[in-house]
Amino acid sequence: MVKEPVELGTVQETLLIPLYGRARDARSRNPVLGDQKAVELVERIDYDFSTFTGPSLAGSVLRTAIFDGWVSRFLREHPAGTVVELGSGLNTRSDRLDNGRARWFDLDLPDSIALRRKFFDDTDRATMIAGSVLDVDWFDQVADAPGPYLFVSEAVLLYLPEHEVRTAVRQLGERFPGSWLSFDTGGRAMMGNQDRNPVFKTLSARMRWVCDDPASIEAWGLRLLDSRTFATPQPEVARGWPHRFRYGMPLLARLAPPLVNTYAMNLYTLR
Repeated sequence: MVKEPVELGTVQETLLIPLYGRARDARSRNPVLGDQKAVELVERIDYDFSTFTGPSLAGSVLRTAIFDGWVSRFLREHPAGTVVELGSGLNTRSDRLDNGRARWFDLDLPDSIALRRKFFDDTDRATMIAGSVLDVDWFDQVADAPGPYLFVSEAVLLYLPEHEVRTAVRQLGERFPGSWLSFDTGGRAMMGNQDRNPVFKTLSARMRWVCDDPASIEAWGLRLLDSRTFATPQPEVARGWPHRFRYGMPLLARLAPPLVNTYAMNLYTLR
């Protein structure tokens, strides 16, 4: 098999971390996601994934499961709605959760979308867009699709400075008021340990935006609907986790709160 080369920018290269995490999960005895597409992609990409080690790989899988929970809820409530992935990387969420009716958009920077197009195709309900979360020129394309809208930004906004995150939120709120927006936040305890995180040992990208309290940014034009950590996933999500995560994460949160409680997955309404 001829493997596909990787030509990605510094931050964009981090999209390979959750891909490898999902592939490892799929190969495990008791998978959380069972993402066989991720296994296929890892096998087809020319990259030394063995450089990614440590607990962040499993963490990326748990994070995806929590975001999946909100997407599944959205599709139950709005089966013909539109889901927009902001910084989709090689995410397989549309493949795993599609209900046959929803509209899907995958937005990412041009180099990431170029890589994604080697493995995925546009369809009548799924469209890839090369662009930035800070751009607004793709808004019309999304607005032409039926609402309501759910915007999902998983492990993306953390790599931006705070003022750019605020700009992205404001722009989305002005064009898509009332829509759902989900993204993760990290506090100082998490951000201060990045250089000691083994998953970053061969990468130069670092997360930049620090947010200790997801409720504190409601003044940006947001209303917090839900916030979860690895210790407090949605009950329906937790039921699909192996015992080592389902019971181990709450125990770890009690023994070492900063390791778990400073990283949150959040669901907001844009207003």
